[in-house]
Amino acid sequence: MNLTLKIWRQASPAAAGQFVVYAAPDVSPDMSFLEMLDVLNERLEGSGERAIAFDHDCREGICGACSMMINGVPHGPARGTTTCQLHMRHFRDGQTIVIEPFRARAFPVLRDLIVDRGALDRIIQSGGYVSVATGNAPEANAVPVPKDHLERAMDAAACIGCGACVAACPNGSAVLFTGAKVTHLGLLPQGQPERLRRVEAMVERMDLEGFGGCTNFGECHEACPKEIPLSTIARLNRDYLKAFLHTA
Repeated sequence: MNLTLKIWRQASPAAAGQFVVYAAPDVSPDMSFLEMLDVLNERLEGSGERAIAFDHDCREGICGACSMMINGVPHGPARGTTTCQLHMRHFRDGQTIVIEPFRARAFPVLRDLIVDRGALDRIIQSGGYVSVATGNAPEANAVPVPKDHLERAMDAAACIGCGACVAACPNGSAVLFTGAKVTHLGLLPQGQPERLRRVEAMVERMDLEGFGGCTNFGECHEACPKEIPLSTIARLNRDYLKAFLHTA
């Protein structure tokens, strides 16, 4: 495959960025998207040019570090797939691929395709954990948990915090991410004592970080590589209302 890549280049947060066009000849359909970028970087470094900076870590679809916009879609055209697990067979010979960083007020660009997603970490730090003393892990069957609660909690816990939901949302909202964290803790017994305090703290932090409000557009779910359900947003809203009424 012979491709044309239109890639966002930005040397630093304060520098002006621009798209730069590169030719990518002889791309194997079996390459992952990041492997294709690796090959391009080897060619750039061999010719004395600066390599394209992009985030990556596990390359197994687990960590979410590989986030980038591909032809205007977070993580690219394959549904339920991270960028590192996207393969070049999803593109056609001769195609032009536009690659850019996530665009959101709360995700400032650091360099090229890398953005600072620390705002999501700070939302978790504000309350997305269980701080009460729960003792050692009990025997698995000692704490009964309804099966439907367990399954919904595990579905929500699959969130990898990549920020695709924020990048896809026209408002730059992090409500799907925050809803996933609130849901997976709020459905389990260990998360009950701090349930209302948690949702208040996380929503407050989300607003302070500059994320937009949710208008139920639904693009967050469509872009999510783990397909976190929109029901987590409904649960966040219910818990936040309960917290508001509890303190009113």
